[in-house]
Amino acid sequence: MHSTHQVTNQPPPLSGFDPLACDPALGAALTRYAVGDLTALAKEAGSEEAREHGRLANENPPQLRTHDRYGHRVDEVEFHPSWHWLMSRAVEHGLHAAPWTSGPGAHLRRAAGFYLWSQVEAGHGCPISMTYSAVPALRYQPELAAELVPKLAAPHYDHGLRPIAEKAGLLAGMSMTEKQGGSDVRANTTTAEPLADGTYRLVGHKWFTSAPMNDVFLTLAQAPGGLSCFLVPRVLPDGSRNEIRVQRLKDKLGNKSNASAEIEYTGAIGHLIGEEGRGVRCIIEMVSMTRLDCVLGSAANVRLALSEAAHHVQHRSAFGERLVDLPLMQNVLADLALESEAATTLAMRLAAAVEQGEHDLLRLALPATKYYVCKRAPAVVAEALECLGGNGYVEESGMPRLYREAPLMSIWEGSGNVTALDLLRALAKQPAARDAVEAELDAASGADRHFDDALRRLRAELDDPSPGKARALAELLALTLQSALLLRHAPSHVAEAFTATRLGAAGRTFGSTPIAGARTLLERVAPNR
Repeated sequence: MHSTHQVTNQPPPLSGFDPLACDPALGAALTRYAVGDLTALAKEAGSEEAREHGRLANENPPQLRTHDRYGHRVDEVEFHPSWHWLMSRAVEHGLHAAPWTSGPGAHLRRAAGFYLWSQVEAGHGCPISMTYSAVPALRYQPELAAELVPKLAAPHYDHGLRPIAEKAGLLAGMSMTEKQGGSDVRANTTTAEPLADGTYRLVGHKWFTSAPMNDVFLTLAQAPGGLSCFLVPRVLPDGSRNEIRVQRLKDKLGNKSNASAEIEYTGAIGHLIGEEGRGVRCIIEMVSMTRLDCVLGSAANVRLALSEAAHHVQHRSAFGERLVDLPLMQNVLADLALESEAATTLAMRLAAAVEQGEHDLLRLALPATKYYVCKRAPAVVAEALECLGGNGYVEESGMPRLYREAPLMSIWEGSGNVTALDLLRALAKQPAARDAVEAELDAASGADRHFDDALRRLRAELDDPSPGKARALAELLALTLQSALLLRHAPSHVAEAFTATRLGAAGRTFGSTPIAGARTLLERVAPNR
């Protein structure tokens, strides 16, 4: 019998690798900010077991059960066991709300861990992020915060619908947008009627509710005093279900493992957070933290796509040569490596700003970074996918999952226009924010001619901002921040290649601009497999 199925010229599976060991940008940030050792978490993230759970969670999406067999309304979402495994490990690693009750450095450690663990599977990062982000908003109501924050920060993944008092750990969700308003939350029509016991009765329809099986939700509704923020528990203290009806789960482009739902409040009990009429002020605290996680999530997606592509080209040959030895392929991968290094370095700088309470810097730098890094992710992942050729277009490679995931972070917590215009609002209302950003950029002044030219252009744009140029301003600000950080902290050949290709030769496709030392750049980021 003649064999026709000898497998040759195919790379081994990328599992059992250390995603931290091949990530010099993250490694340098951990040292720079004295974050500590994350080797154990990183190796688990790259393990065959974790990667398989990520695959299974994505391929077995959640299912909605509105009624039980007898016709009782239950409104439950069922998840695959791999989802629960991923959630449990994320919580045990402290990637949810743990930093808010921990000591110095906890936010930085959590940011780095979230970045690494998001490379296992992106969907379960949503409820983890929501739980982390809920705490600053909850603190507008100290009594509720005192009750809930310890359980939101607890290292226990205690899933299932039970009263808060009976649970060892809690997860938080967000329920903001409505079908008629989207990002324009002031157009919300959900009503909140005050009750005699100090709670409110909520009635309305929410178009997107993140993680509908979490224990508590922050939501917006129109109270007598105006648009207000409320905490809505999934289960009431007596064990009965709150009046939250899950109408359907969204059939999304990506993020398949995570449940996003349309819900109706049909008299749900809610607790006021802060003051009536100040709901946006409360919820913006949550939005800021989730925007940071959007940046971290996009940087993680970019980094994993780069790892897959770099691994593939080391083991695949064409036309008599290994792909990694072809100058043009080296240039493409080096270009992607620059993008990843800049995104990760800036993401960790923003996490350090959260840790250190640099609110003025964050007010401008965060929306600009969220705009740019999240918009770059789809292009980077597409190019990385192409490095695998037809193999990358096949579901089994995992690359299509990364590609479908890539646009989400740009949409979540304010799409491109919303985020760019938020930058203009910050410029108008908080002059100290510009001062903080310029101080950050001035630290690299004089180090590179491309950077100095870009800095002059940026100052001119900041002097004369306009809505029609908001996107261009956000892009330029993000690029100059990335360049400044690389010039200060990265090897000179990395920083110079980045400024030359991003500030000196804008508008090119990846790999089209020659990069000095492309092979060296690629070797910095290739997984050791």
